[in-house]
Amino acid sequence: MAMECSATQLSQLAQFLGSNTTNAAGAAALICNRFSVVSDKYKDATFAIDTTYLLFSAYLVFSMQLGFAMLCAGSVRAKNTMNIMLTNVLDAAAGGLFYYLFGFAFAFGTPSNGFIGRQFFGLDQIPAENFDYSNFLYQWAFAIAAAGITSGSIAERTQFVAYLIYSSFLTGFVYPVVSHWFWSGDGWASAARTDGNLLFGTGVIDFAGSGVVHMVGGIAGLWGALIEGPRIGRFGNGGRTVALRGHSASLVVLGTFMLWFGWYGFNPGSFTKILSPYNSGSYYGQWSAVGRTAVTTTLAGCTAALTTLFGKRILSGHWNVTDVCNGLLGGFAAITSGCSVVEPWAAIICGFVAAVVLISCNKLAEKMKYDDPLEAAQLHGGCGAWGIIFTALFATEKYVNEVYPGNLGRPYGLFMGGGGKLLGAHVIQILVIAGWVSATMGPLFFILHKLKLLRISPEDEMAGMDLTRHGGFAYAYDDQDESQKHTFQLRKIEPNATTPPN
Repeated sequence: MAMECSATQLSQLAQFLGSNTTNAAGAAALICNRFSVVSDKYKDATFAIDTTYLLFSAYLVFSMQLGFAMLCAGSVRAKNTMNIMLTNVLDAAAGGLFYYLFGFAFAFGTPSNGFIGRQFFGLDQIPAENFDYSNFLYQWAFAIAAAGITSGSIAERTQFVAYLIYSSFLTGFVYPVVSHWFWSGDGWASAARTDGNLLFGTGVIDFAGSGVVHMVGGIAGLWGALIEGPRIGRFGNGGRTVALRGHSASLVVLGTFMLWFGWYGFNPGSFTKILSPYNSGSYYGQWSAVGRTAVTTTLAGCTAALTTLFGKRILSGHWNVTDVCNGLLGGFAAITSGCSVVEPWAAIICGFVAAVVLISCNKLAEKMKYDDPLEAAQLHGGCGAWGIIFTALFATEKYVNEVYPGNLGRPYGLFMGGGGKLLGAHVIQILVIAGWVSATMGPLFFILHKLKLLRISPEDEMAGMDLTRHGGFAYAYDDQDESQKHTFQLRKIEPNATTPPN
């Protein structure tokens, strides 16, 4: 707001400047005008810096799509590389259109009720004087990240049309409703609710989306993979588990580092601004919290990577780079909820437990004969749920009040002396996300399955979707008769074979 002198202040300033009333009044007006000009320039500079920061964060989050694409490509067999990369492109493209038409309105269309937004469909009738298009871009990047998580769970056996349908539905309706609940100023469980009517007096502190993004994507993928079943050959006769390993550890590592880089827009960028002081009057402003959030994010991921490295070495006898990459991402998914409100030492605990959760979920998935080529449901769903609980245990009073001002004395982490109300709110978050996504995405995948639009035929799956659905392989093979080779293998191997060809 501009600094303008009131009539009283003008009079007082004129008296201070001298006895010549005319000259003093003119000088006072000049000084006040100068203050007003300087204030306006400061306000404009602040807005420009904050907008630039938000845009850069949006670009970082969007770069995670490249990370998802490379991670997915490396985690599937070579014969399905083109298919999985194309689905990642379409997650962004279809998600962009449907989030523009419906998703942003359902998520942040205000004024609204606590359940769903109802303004600004197609960005229509938005007040131009106070709407920041950078925020739309940033929120869209989050929406397509949730869709990208789901695509990994159902890789290598899903029809192309199913990807288009589920991605549009997830980004246009399912995810936006959840983000409205926990991030909108009108949301029934939001910690930033504008009317002060907070769930258990605290609301849900899911700062960057362990629940809103990761649990939504993971649970949606869980239902898709459950309904269409495991890949051919994943579980052999007698319950034997067969590892259908991805074809490129190099792409997995590349994708992991791209996701790591993008997470610095995902977590610290969720402040959406950087040039604001804290209301508490502390010298340090949000620039300090942004840096701390980047540090907690880093420590959780690094700890989870090392814990997975040694844990899997004990269990399997191997140093497996793919497992380490998944462990690293599991740590990131877990810290995403509480990254801004916990101390760095607590982030180490978060990463350690996240690795244990991921390893345990993978063991359970094997016993249940659940097949997820990227461990996406276990990683994002399981570690995301742990991150929500972690925040309710370790959120500090100081950081909660700084990041969520306006309601001093709100409950904080149980282990930090803040009582159990925040934990109660977060348990409710886990339950309602699991219920909502199951009630929406489960029936969608079931209907697609009944309409024979979900899973490809056994013949196409054996040959690989690149050849049967996309006109050729992603790689130029030295053998010019590669397609004939795959066709010959298809004729020779039964659909129930234990080890299908790569």
